[in-house]
Amino acid sequence: MAHLDLNCDLGEGAGHDAELMPLITSANIACGVHAGDEATMRATIALAKKHGVALGAHPSLDDRENFGRREMVVMPEEVFHLVLAQTRTLQRLADEAGARVTHLKPHGALYNMAARNTLLAEAVAHAAYEADPRLVVFGLAGSHLLTAAHAGGLAAASEVFTDRTYQPDGSLTPRGRPDALITDEEAAVAQVLRMVREGRVRTTDGTDRAIAADTVCLHGDGAHAVAFARRLRAELARAGVEIKSFAA
Repeated sequence: MAHLDLNCDLGEGAGHDAELMPLITSANIACGVHAGDEATMRATIALAKKHGVALGAHPSLDDRENFGRREMVVMPEEVFHLVLAQTRTLQRLADEAGARVTHLKPHGALYNMAARNTLLAEAVAHAAYEADPRLVVFGLAGSHLLTAAHAGGLAAASEVFTDRTYQPDGSLTPRGRPDALITDEEAAVAQVLRMVREGRVRTTDGTDRAIAADTVCLHGDGAHAVAFARRLRAELARAGVEIKSFAA
């Protein structure tokens, strides 16, 4: 039976955390830089623990004004310290709650930059290893981040997206483009099912590309995020896909 992890970025103030948490298997928790603070981290940890959801650090570039989505010129050493500090903050709070951080997924611009830049990818992987060699690094399928994680002795999970379109090189279509997002629910579900069952995705130029799908990102900030999460889980179950986290 095929299996898949469902992850979601939470603790970002979108207002759907309590409804989404029972529907996912991995929570990527904002670490107080692009969003959130220690109070929201504690609340999200408690919610995840209640529902048996794996805890993940969701570190960002230091750019709260732009929600961590603006690309910046940063050196690998700076990225290393940013990621390590944010991850250690979440680890401390998780430890206080009797829980453990099991994975790490960079946020926004840092995620995309580490996907295509080898040095930044290595900095993220190095920080993850420094924080805990047992961490699973979540990164864009086929990206430099996954390569760096494996090279650095870490487990890695290939992440795919329900509501984003793909470029022929496997990268996500930039958000500024009109074709970046999939707004049709049927199309979004179909894309996920095909990636999981066939290991392929249709890119924006109409060609197919091979893709590995270990974990799928459910964005929690949309108006219909909860309804879509319920629908996707139901469709995956009908397709015989087992939903479980990497910490299971």
